[in-house]
Amino acid sequence: MQKKILYTLIGLMSLSLIGIIVVQIYWITNSIQYNDEQFSFAVKQTMVSVANELENREIGSYLVALKSLNDTLGGDVEPKILRQQLLAQQTKRLAENNSALNNNPLIEEYKLDPHLADLDLDSINFKKFYESNGLGSQFGNFKGAISSDISYSEVDIFARKVYGAYASDYYSILPLPQRVTAQEISGLIANELKDRQIDATFEYAIYQDGFATRVQSDNFEYFPDATWEYPIFRTTNDTVEPYYLYVSMPQRKKVILSSIMGMALLSLVFTTVIVVAYSSAISQIFKQRQISQIKTDFINNMTHEFKTPIATINLALDSLKHPKIASDPEKVTNYLRMIREENKRMHGQVENVLQISKLEKNHLNLEKSRIDINELLEDSMSHVQLLLEEKNGVIKTHLGALRTVVLGNESHMTNVLVNILENAIKYTEESPIIDVFTENVKNKLVIKIRDQGIGMGKSAQRKAFQKFFREHTGDIHNVKGHGLGLAYSRRILEDHEGEIYVQSVKGKGSTFSIHLPLIV
Repeated sequence: MQKKILYTLIGLMSLSLIGIIVVQIYWITNSIQYNDEQFSFAVKQTMVSVANELENREIGSYLVALKSLNDTLGGDVEPKILRQQLLAQQTKRLAENNSALNNNPLIEEYKLDPHLADLDLDSINFKKFYESNGLGSQFGNFKGAISSDISYSEVDIFARKVYGAYASDYYSILPLPQRVTAQEISGLIANELKDRQIDATFEYAIYQDGFATRVQSDNFEYFPDATWEYPIFRTTNDTVEPYYLYVSMPQRKKVILSSIMGMALLSLVFTTVIVVAYSSAISQIFKQRQISQIKTDFINNMTHEFKTPIATINLALDSLKHPKIASDPEKVTNYLRMIREENKRMHGQVENVLQISKLEKNHLNLEKSRIDINELLEDSMSHVQLLLEEKNGVIKTHLGALRTVVLGNESHMTNVLVNILENAIKYTEESPIIDVFTENVKNKLVIKIRDQGIGMGKSAQRKAFQKFFREHTGDIHNVKGHGLGLAYSRRILEDHEGEIYVQSVKGKGSTFSIHLPLIV
């Protein structure tokens, strides 16, 4: 796939994925906002229902009081006169109890809530009134009478319109605790919330002109974003300040979030799966491109590696055909040696490729026996002696290990050591100086081969044991090879339950460490 097309497709897929994530975030945000609005609407409807229930109850009680007064006066009394007399009786009863209320030592001043109103305190002197036994019993009698004759919920719209204002004026002169109790408010709110399927703790309070009354829950606290208000006991009397019912729900956000948590989590999980799959696919695409490039480099290198010995063999064969050379036994022997060495070199390269293939398919059977690493190192160093002499190099040994016998395959372990030693020679620009160390660490034998060559960067160190990897890629052949030696070495060591590591500094050399388990 062309690079331009690949990046275009990745760009389009990335844009689509970002679009999906943005849509998900937009959907979740809108859902939270919608549920918040629905929650607020349900709470306000609850407060409306509670206010209507309280007003219906007072209207019903008022109608019972009117009927009782009408019966007492003999009936057929004009409605206006009847209402005036009923209100006069209520005012008289309140006046009779006024002295007891004013002399009550338990009078407390209202406490202004700064969140609710900004009032001129110098012009206001409200007092809390405690219940009067006489007035309270009168009001209780009204409630008892209405409970047996009229259902508050059955007060129709006509009755609310006709008698609502009269009932409010009639009861507005009473202290609030005589009109409703905290337990009644709590029960009404709880029932209404239950009907609307809202399962959340709530606190409530009734305020008058910004001042808290005694009708409130124990832990009421005003929260700007989680408190609602609604007027109750509305009256046409301008001299009486209106009452407001406040409902606070501290767990508002928790309830709203819990309502969409299931869908949000599913959306998050599926989006995460898509992102992970997309990232993995992009990673695999780039890995495949990298592998393709590495294989191209490998083919180029192998072509060059085969081209040189083939050309040498062809030249040697053409030379052998020449009469002068054919008649000279020494030259014939020399050319035959060249042909044999170049043929052996090509055979070795092909063998390395086949060995890697067999190792990947687990078709390579390694016969293991007891081998002495010191002897194996000497044999390996002899294999690279000619190459070392060609570059005027030297190998220094520091064999400090006391236990050197391991279980392994002599042939393959020799190849491993030869590969590392050859790399140390090839990747040193000047005369190579190589140090070979052995030591015992617990139950392992550690072999270190250190050179003073060109070294590797951190990126190259991470990829050094990958197949086909070479720090010099493409058609650059200043150092010959095909990137299989270290991959082969690691695979062989893994079959021997061993490990191989590299430490390198660019321009200062590399150190390869081999760890092998000792025979106990």
